[in-house]
Amino acid sequence: MSRVLAIFLDGFEQVLGQRLMAAGEMPEMSRLAASSSRFLLDHGPAQRTGLAGEHFASGLAPDAAQRWNTIHFDPQSYAVWQQGAQSPPFVANLNCRTVVFDVPHFDLNAAPRVNGLVNWGLHDPGVAAGSRPAELMAELCARFGDYPADPWIYGIPWPSAEASREMGRALTRAIDVRAEAACWLLSERLPDWDLALVGLGEPHSACEGLWHGVDPSHPLHHLPASGAAGASIRAVYQAIDRLIGKLTNRFADAQFVVFTMGGMGGNQSDVPSMLLLPELMYRHAFGSPWFTQPARWRSHDGRSPVLLSDTERWDHGVAEGFPESRARKVARRVLPRSIKALIHAALDRSAAAREQSQSSPERLSLDWMPATEYRRFWRAMSVFGLPSYNDGRLRVNLVGRESSGTVEAANYRTVLEETEHVIRACIDPATGESVVDGIEFPALSDPYAMTPSQSDLTVAWKGSPLGFVHPSLGRIGPVPYRRTGGHTGRYGMAYLRADCCAAGDRGVRSSFDVVPMLIELVGQPKPRAISGTSLLQR
Repeated sequence: MSRVLAIFLDGFEQVLGQRLMAAGEMPEMSRLAASSSRFLLDHGPAQRTGLAGEHFASGLAPDAAQRWNTIHFDPQSYAVWQQGAQSPPFVANLNCRTVVFDVPHFDLNAAPRVNGLVNWGLHDPGVAAGSRPAELMAELCARFGDYPADPWIYGIPWPSAEASREMGRALTRAIDVRAEAACWLLSERLPDWDLALVGLGEPHSACEGLWHGVDPSHPLHHLPASGAAGASIRAVYQAIDRLIGKLTNRFADAQFVVFTMGGMGGNQSDVPSMLLLPELMYRHAFGSPWFTQPARWRSHDGRSPVLLSDTERWDHGVAEGFPESRARKVARRVLPRSIKALIHAALDRSAAAREQSQSSPERLSLDWMPATEYRRFWRAMSVFGLPSYNDGRLRVNLVGRESSGTVEAANYRTVLEETEHVIRACIDPATGESVVDGIEFPALSDPYAMTPSQSDLTVAWKGSPLGFVHPSLGRIGPVPYRRTGGHTGRYGMAYLRADCCAAGDRGVRSSFDVVPMLIELVGQPKPRAISGTSLLQR
């Protein structure tokens, strides 16, 4: 049985890829597709968890891993953080020689028989940088340098044409270097492998930061800078094509798999989930606003999105809308500048110490996200908005579950129904329609069994609301876009070039069927815990 090389294109949008392939801009991918079994992959509701990388690395669906979101909440301390990988890689107990290169959420410490390196340059790596052998990361960096696109992994360049061009140049360079590094790693440094796993985070970064440049229906597509964004994202896809060609040619003896777990599209979550929903819940609890829209964002017709300047950062602009803490206000008003600086530094160190006391190296602070601005009020609220990268997420402050619970168990369902009514009453001022596409109650049957990554209520947004208008709680926003792209595409895809499968379209399968297929391709029995069914099984 021949060895297997799998390439995970994290955040790759297959519809855009098909478009560029048809235009002759991705010839290597076109050749691979023509000789492969081709699948569309349906990630289902798991796509909205934001954990596609972990779903591949672990081979576990959310119910199997008991993890429904990358953000965790502690009901005792009301602390909230972004949690890294918590499940072992699916290869940990396989009897095959495995090499990994930059697969997100791949915990090498939990797979002691696997060689390779992780987090050289990744979007949402989920793990600290590391390698096995321990010296391997230093060797790779000595040969190929540090990751070339580090400032643009989470780039938000859309206000600026030059920034959009620079993001494209950096990500393209990173992919080209990654291709050379992967060839060296798999053919020279660690050539003895049965299964090689190579991850690319660049399509993830490109689609989130530059999507408006290739989507004519996006509200920011009309901006002058969108032309540069479109050219950059196409350059990234062309670099992916070169990498595919380089690896398929270098390892022609291998069975070859190229896949992405889910699709990409316009961003529908940053503004409503990170800011508007938490503010709505604050107003519902206390009857007055906490966030006040900065004045420069107010001259707005209610339909066209407000825009950032070329140099304005989204998080800094949003922060202007919140009151300062009382300690900082006192310092600003009555103390000399030098003493102010010392106190501000002490306050910052104190906040950092509190965060560190709650954290391990696998926990990332979310203090930059506007939703955490409301954390000081959560103990006094019946329902509050959790930080979120995807759907809106709400937590009920439940007696007996939260340490300062205010809602009795007998009132749990009533509070959820009232909260749903409040949210559904909100109108998107840009469309005149409801902001809600759907609302789910994941913990309704037993709220006391809820895990730290679950919420009592989740909201899928309709379109991309940048503002809410509520009949009694007033207008919130509008606020500019943060990222222009997100995880809203319908399907992922998989191309399988192997002797056991004829070329051709094979329809739609579950994204969780990729890992069982890889296990079958290397001749191993599927572990009972692994989710899905092999793509090779009809």
